[in-house]
Amino acid sequence: MAGVNTMEKKLAEYKCDTNEAICLKLVRFPEDVEDDGTTFHPEYSHQIYGDDEVAFGYKGLQIQLFYTAGNLSTLFKVKYSSKVTETFDCVEPDDIEGKIREIVPAGFTCNTDDFISLLEKEANFQPFGTLLHTYTVHSEEAGELTYQIHKVDITCPGFQEYHERLQTFLMWFIETASFIDADDDRWDFFLVFEKYNKDGETLYATVGYMTVYNYYVYPDKTRPRVSQMLILPPFQGEGHGAQLLEAVHRFYCSLPKVQDITAEDPSESYVKLRDYVLVKLCQGLPSFAADKLPLGFSADMAKEPQDKLKINKKHARRVYEILRLRATDMSDEEKAREYRLEVKKRLFGPYRKNQREMAKMKKCLRPEELLSHVDQMDTQTQHEELEKSYQVVVEDYRRIIERIATHA
Repeated sequence: MAGVNTMEKKLAEYKCDTNEAICLKLVRFPEDVEDDGTTFHPEYSHQIYGDDEVAFGYKGLQIQLFYTAGNLSTLFKVKYSSKVTETFDCVEPDDIEGKIREIVPAGFTCNTDDFISLLEKEANFQPFGTLLHTYTVHSEEAGELTYQIHKVDITCPGFQEYHERLQTFLMWFIETASFIDADDDRWDFFLVFEKYNKDGETLYATVGYMTVYNYYVYPDKTRPRVSQMLILPPFQGEGHGAQLLEAVHRFYCSLPKVQDITAEDPSESYVKLRDYVLVKLCQGLPSFAADKLPLGFSADMAKEPQDKLKINKKHARRVYEILRLRATDMSDEEKAREYRLEVKKRLFGPYRKNQREMAKMKKCLRPEELLSHVDQMDTQTQHEELEKSYQVVVEDYRRIIERIATHA
């Protein structure tokens, strides 16, 4: 038994955390290749290496996926200090390379010198598609940096191959990511690029992107639905997501056939970003005037955002709650109570639905069957959960209000 435990301990030395082992880079200059400061790591790797996010069979494992900053030409190398087969004849290591090759399109190089030579071609790289929006961000180190947002479709020469390289990042940063069928012409693509200077020339670096699918709405409308959105980690926290979402929203608002704009299974962070952008767009609308907010969510508050900004009623309701919070003196007990009841009225919807379903079950189920379906949450617990939900919502709303005030 002691021998088995010793063997297990020795084999455990050949296990590596794949989130740490995978090293990603967006390379602009040759010196970036050896600069650990330009490396970033995945948030997730379970879709490639399993739920444990562990690779077996190597010590000191490093999986290098380096991309040129603009065209995303790729270097793929696997390095390690030792392999389990060097010590144990009968133990097989995981197929590290094979799993990466399943998601990284052909055309990559495994030679660092060849990869560095590809940097010289970056001067020829130009953003794909049509320019929608240009904006600047102030950097303490570099001063004013200029960014561009472009709309592209899959027929743009060279874009399909570029997109195949770009979408590999989804696997590392979106928990339930999947690749899309880009050949479907109902897909729209929106890209963010940074303009930067290298040896006196203007070059472009990939910052992030969004994919949107145009669904048909009877009889003659479309409903663009955001499918994927990713700002690459070196650029996160700089406001690019808000710029991209707002530019995309304004683009679809300009199209008469668009019914409204939605998102597919949005994450919490996306919902917060959308709330921020939609409040910015709606705060100047007459229906959301400060004197109208205390009167409650009105038909005009649903209709005007729909007609002018393609915002559906559900999203407009959240905009109303945020703007009403901003306009409410929460130190006034009566006004704070009115606001709290107004928000809780919406939050109570799911509980009310459960109560209706329970009433139906009571009519058609035997007592023993009913017990297995009864929600054990009593009225007191419901009130407590509702209060928790309210506090979370208000805290999120306050952050949005603060962000808008900061960028006003």
